[in-house]
Amino acid sequence: MNIPNILTLARIVFIPLLVVLFYLPYSWSMPLAAILFALASITDWLDGYLARLWNQSTPFGAFLDPVADKLMVAVALALLIERFDTMLLTLPALVIIGREIVISALREWMAEMGKRGMVAVSWIGKLKTTLQMVALLVLLAFPPGHELAQIGVGILYVAAILTLWSMFQYLRAAWPHLSRSM
Repeated sequence: MNIPNILTLARIVFIPLLVVLFYLPYSWSMPLAAILFALASITDWLDGYLARLWNQSTPFGAFLDPVADKLMVAVALALLIERFDTMLLTLPALVIIGREIVISALREWMAEMGKRGMVAVSWIGKLKTTLQMVALLVLLAFPPGHELAQIGVGILYVAAILTLWSMFQYLRAAWPHLSRSM
């Protein structure tokens, strides 16, 4: 067990804490939930950085890091769908969650074929992730109707568009292998 893996595990531990904070009936609970989400987002970057810097990449970390990432985002999106209770937020949230399922399955399938590098994370995927994290942080921090929450929804739409764009890029790269099995 190394520090990058501990940071990844911490992100998973943060998930139930995020849910508890989200539902606490205090004025400080939502800003604290947003701070916890921000901390989790930072650990997502930090664990990968430290693993590369210290040459501490492990198969366990390579498996768990994207799982922790996707769980944290999916849980935050599910909480926000309930909180906002509107199609305006539900639509981009479901696009993001759906894309993550499709790309995870595609990466697993390509890895089985020895072609995982064809669906490696691109700069668009990194930009999408950054915008997604910023949007979720803002949406967790501010209630529906607040001007900053409206900006957060706008950023979430940009992230959803980039989500679709990156998904189509990954599918296009994998298409020659996918079409052979039709």
